[in-house]
Amino acid sequence: MKQLDYFFSPKSVAVIGASRDPQKIGHVVFRNFIEGKFKGRLYPVNPNAAELFGHRCYPGIMQIRDRIDLAIITIPALLVPEALEQCGRKSIPAVIIISAGFKEIGDMELEDKIKKIIKKYHMRAMGPNCLGVLDPYSEVDTFFLPRYKLERPGPGNIAFISQSGALGSVTLDWMAMKNYRISKFISYGNAADIDEADLIEYLAEDDKTRVICCYFEGIARGRRFFEIAKKISKRKPVIVLKGGVTEAGTKAVSSHTGSLAGEAAVYASMFRQAGMLQAYDIEQIFDFARVLSTQPIPKGDRTQIITNGGGFGVLTTDWMVKNGLPLAKMGAKYLDKIKKVSPPYVALKNPIDLTGDADEERYRVALQAAMEDPAVDIITLIVLLQIPTLTADIVDTIAEFSNRREKPLIVISAGGRYTEVLKKSLEDFGIPTFSYPERAAEAIKALCIYAKTRGR
Repeated sequence: MKQLDYFFSPKSVAVIGASRDPQKIGHVVFRNFIEGKFKGRLYPVNPNAAELFGHRCYPGIMQIRDRIDLAIITIPALLVPEALEQCGRKSIPAVIIISAGFKEIGDMELEDKIKKIIKKYHMRAMGPNCLGVLDPYSEVDTFFLPRYKLERPGPGNIAFISQSGALGSVTLDWMAMKNYRISKFISYGNAADIDEADLIEYLAEDDKTRVICCYFEGIARGRRFFEIAKKISKRKPVIVLKGGVTEAGTKAVSSHTGSLAGEAAVYASMFRQAGMLQAYDIEQIFDFARVLSTQPIPKGDRTQIITNGGGFGVLTTDWMVKNGLPLAKMGAKYLDKIKKVSPPYVALKNPIDLTGDADEERYRVALQAAMEDPAVDIITLIVLLQIPTLTADIVDTIAEFSNRREKPLIVISAGGRYTEVLKKSLEDFGIPTFSYPERAAEAIKALCIYAKTRGR
């Protein structure tokens, strides 16, 4: 697996097909390396240009005297085999084939041809028909999507693997807007060589990755993938979204990446047996990932709800029950601590309703009591920020308790612009914050399922 390091931390990169035309893929790929401040050496390969962005252009990969760690191929599909041959002869260890036009359009012969070349020279290759990789730590960015059109998330601890480049790119843009951070993004396309099993095995050893998120349409080596996922899930959460779960979706998969989608029920069973968490939409993947990447593993699944809005407390209770999460029963001595700083109309049950005049101090005492009570495993904190008694200081109060990492602390807060600003501040502190109770409850359930997987 050491050879895969060259995809994420190369010291030298050649772009085969680098172009002066801003509309060409090779131009955008090369420009993104420059704009991303990649610190390694860059080599544009173009027989029809002398230089590109101040870098000397080479007519072919063999004319570059220096060692190349990573080659990115952006030329038409029919020219790819010859380019791969040259990469092989130059002993380039890692190649990303962005070019499309292989088995996804039914050309198995051309795909088989590049497979033989990859194997012949013991290279590792990603693609074809992919975006490649984005590593915000090393600034490797092989996308052919301009930075002004697609924002890149900052460095974090969530890795995302996507068989689909389009879905992956849209997800990244959305993540950047939400300020969700990543360790690595990988679009591997047709998987002529490197597949999903290789990637999750590699990410399992990556110190910067705490949670692995995946979008799959099909799985090439099912048995190997299952065995690897089963081992990894005991160490790191693996969250998967499966494309092609309907008959029509299955047919669409075959014309997209040329994969065999398989029966949805079979995949769901395999994911469950391997200890993976299955999500059912893109937003849910990151609901799960935000909780699993920031919160400690709970000792149980008993949840204490603390709110300043009765209706939100009721809805949250309903969703906890729907997801099979029992409500905690706090001890009298812990409830008495809250009672001492609260007016008589505060409801000291589950949910604890601090009511619409709650201030930071009331929240502080309630959080402290819930943290101390051994009958509470998880705290769900509802904070409706519209009330006049709460100020922006509540963010620091919540962060103080979250930073202790004693118990999972999940926040629900709904509203408009003011609320969204403070929710972003909470997320910046590593506190997963939700607008809707059902999303929070489903993410807490995923955390509890993973806790059992780790225990098993």
